[in-house]
Amino acid sequence: MSEQQVRPDADLDVTAEVERRARLAKEAGRELAALTRADKDALLLRLADALDAAAPTVLPANEADLAAGREAGLADSLLDRLRLDEARLAAIADAVRQVAALPDPVGEVVRGSTLPNGLKITQVRVPMGVVGMIYEARPNVTVDAAALALKSGNAVLLRGGSAAARSNQALVEVIRQVLTEQGVPADAVASVDDGGRAAARALMRARGLVDVIIPRGGAGLIAAVVAESVVPVIETGSGNVHVYVDAAADHEMARRIVVNSKTHRPSVCNAAETLLIHRNVAPALLPVLLGDLHALGVTLYGDAETLRLAGDVPVEPATEELYDTEFHGLEMTVAVLDSIDAALEHVRRYSTGHTEAIVTNDRVAARRWTSGIDAAVVMVNASTRFTDGGEFGFGAEIGISTQKLHARGPMALPELTTTTWIVEGDGQVRN
Repeated sequence: MSEQQVRPDADLDVTAEVERRARLAKEAGRELAALTRADKDALLLRLADALDAAAPTVLPANEADLAAGREAGLADSLLDRLRLDEARLAAIADAVRQVAALPDPVGEVVRGSTLPNGLKITQVRVPMGVVGMIYEARPNVTVDAAALALKSGNAVLLRGGSAAARSNQALVEVIRQVLTEQGVPADAVASVDDGGRAAARALMRARGLVDVIIPRGGAGLIAAVVAESVVPVIETGSGNVHVYVDAAADHEMARRIVVNSKTHRPSVCNAAETLLIHRNVAPALLPVLLGDLHALGVTLYGDAETLRLAGDVPVEPATEELYDTEFHGLEMTVAVLDSIDAALEHVRRYSTGHTEAIVTNDRVAARRWTSGIDAAVVMVNASTRFTDGGEFGFGAEIGISTQKLHARGPMALPELTTTTWIVEGDGQVRN
């Protein structure tokens, strides 16, 4: 029986089983840490090819998850995140190839010096050890997390949630098979999905076996992990993202950025949820923007001035709760504001610190925005959809951190390492 199958024993101690897999992962991680870059890259390239060849098994598993999700009434936004097709699977495989092409962070010298007493000190990057991933309805994260972990010399334990259980199982089987073929312990990548929510709790309590937990999903999941975990957590954040159209904005540029930010893929965390617009340009530009969004199926909620300027475009009254909502779908709030300062204040009130964008041709306004916004990513004249590890040139991402310790923004290879200080001497003792 595969290590990754659910065991029928009704008395299965989930905590003990998760700890067992964590110990195996820790042992596998020691072997991973010793691999050369050439070894890791060969492994990842083989994995990418295996994923391309795995469509006949992965896609039917994913369709079964989708069917179960539809029957269970899963939201359209979650169904979109869950969905795989040949193009998406090929993109996942390509992301693995991109990770293989990136520099290996392990062994990179961060800084160093020689002290007056002759001691040479060097700070170098080393793997974290065992990374625990807790996420929901995102089979692409299964592969992204595995690829980034393997390249950075880490083992990874995956808890991907019941909605994607079949998809994740199929993908993990592909990954583990490739590890075995390449002479790497298969336990370097393991799923704990068969233990359900109890396994997630056990993962969060496996301090000493698991080195860090990274949650990726909705605000509720992330808050639960942060509150319950005794393992250190790198918090990835939800995205209540704003686009502010300044008085000095180019109108055509504003149309492109607003529409792309909202509608390109509305279910993801870097999609815009609120449109803010300066009062001076609102009479001419806002009806056009609202019309563009409405034509693409966006349900709009606006303040009193938005309702007045909307014309024939249907807009419902906005509420405090709506301005504070990450929709994950084709819905958007709108507000007309008197100044950039008012826009900054609105963002400070409602932002989750993910991505905030301004559209302007005024350099002073742009600098005011970049200096006044407290977020992981601040955009000037660009779609919020660019907040993405792949778009940043990282190959893939394990999440987008909105916290301020260790990592912030799209997290890729360097963020999956910690550092060790190496001190070399020739007999020095401290006086």
